[in-house]
Amino acid sequence: MFNSQDLTKLIKGNRRQFLKWGLVTGVGAVGTAVGLKALQPTQRKIVPIPEISDTTKIESIGINPLAFARHFDYGKIIEENGRKIREFRVEARTTPVKLNEAVTFITWNLNGQVPGPTFRATEGDRIRVIFYNKAGGHSHSLHFHGIHEANMDGVRPVRNGSVFIYEFDAKPYGVHLYHCHIAPVTRHISKGLYGMFIIDPPEPRPPADEMVLIMAGYDIDDDQKNELYAFNGLPDYYMHHPIPVWKDQLIRLYVLNMIEFDPVATFHVHANMFQVYRTGRTLTPTEETDVITMGTAERHILELSYPYTGKFMFHPHQDLIAEEGCMGYFDVRE
Repeated sequence: MFNSQDLTKLIKGNRRQFLKWGLVTGVGAVGTAVGLKALQPTQRKIVPIPEISDTTKIESIGINPLAFARHFDYGKIIEENGRKIREFRVEARTTPVKLNEAVTFITWNLNGQVPGPTFRATEGDRIRVIFYNKAGGHSHSLHFHGIHEANMDGVRPVRNGSVFIYEFDAKPYGVHLYHCHIAPVTRHISKGLYGMFIIDPPEPRPPADEMVLIMAGYDIDDDQKNELYAFNGLPDYYMHHPIPVWKDQLIRLYVLNMIEFDPVATFHVHANMFQVYRTGRTLTPTEETDVITMGTAERHILELSYPYTGKFMFHPHQDLIAEEGCMGYFDVRE
């Protein structure tokens, strides 16, 4: 990651562009920010989860996909002029990822991982995302779903070696996403520049075992068709390393479909039903089912619990997508 001195140099070098984009206030504030400290998720009650083994760490992307499913990035709190700002820092990078024994894929990613970090905030928080493009010769950007001003919409390119600061209020509460919006957008997303952005309601939801499941595809030969698919970055990972959960524990899934080139995908769980909170925009469920249809960029909160122990499969019900890597198990334990 870049430090404050690096950022100051970048800001000075790009001051004309920041002036053009109306970011002088935000830029100056970064240089004089005080009171930087890690934010703890004080609103959420943490429920116990089964232990996760470190032996499943994947060195090629530097993360443990089992840990990624339950990891939420709350950023850091900066106090400026009596107001708290939740700050995130991300770098666009170019990194090879070993998808399986035969395929290594060059990704464009954030902080060296695919998907990018799962940003999390509470409705009304002031959000600041410092985006540094270190991916090589390509321009990138970050477009956040939700409500914000036009100059924060992330459709302008950020050239390699440049920095841009996105700042806005987190609203409305729900499950959102972010992704690169540089044409061709399908290529930038399918190469890994995407992630989830959760905005919690002012009053937190009931305690649950919360996890993120992001469906995505890989076009490995640039023919605008996906040859491999995955949950949380790696094909078939949760088939070989099932997600451990406790019997009778409420599970809250944040599910996002980021599969490009395929117009639709479903999400299905075996031997169970789930409550649906569409786009996370309700506090009460809108329906109960065991399969839900999602277009690209569609996302929902799904809640369920398992009354029996054992391994239970989850996957899209487009069987080709499932069989080419987008499939996994919940390992339900006493």
